[in-house]
Amino acid sequence: MQIAKVVGTVVSTTKSEKLTGLKMLLVKPIDIETFEEKGSVLVAFDAVGAGEGEIVMIVSGSSSRQTQLTDNKPSDTAIIAIIDYIDLRNKRIFSKENYSEKVDE
Repeated sequence: MQIAKVVGTVVSTTKSEKLTGLKMLLVKPIDIETFEEKGSVLVAFDAVGAGEGEIVMIVSGSSSRQTQLTDNKPSDTAIIAIIDYIDLRNKRIFSKENYSEKVDE
């Protein structure tokens, strides 16, 4: 599992039948120590109703096919949770209610 930020959306009208109805979002992993974005942007199937700018938990590989929405689907990354807060070493490093960073438009 990894923490990531939703940075965009993907729309595809032509796709495999198994993907019909699945919402695709772009996510960028976050370094939990620095809370800075790191690595490449990934396409993830949204299993929880996440939106742009939210901090989420993602899984990849076979774990991404373990949700009700992605079961037996050709998925490599899925969003499985929207994060409310994160405490690290007895310090709150993230709180959804205090997080107001917007995605660049």
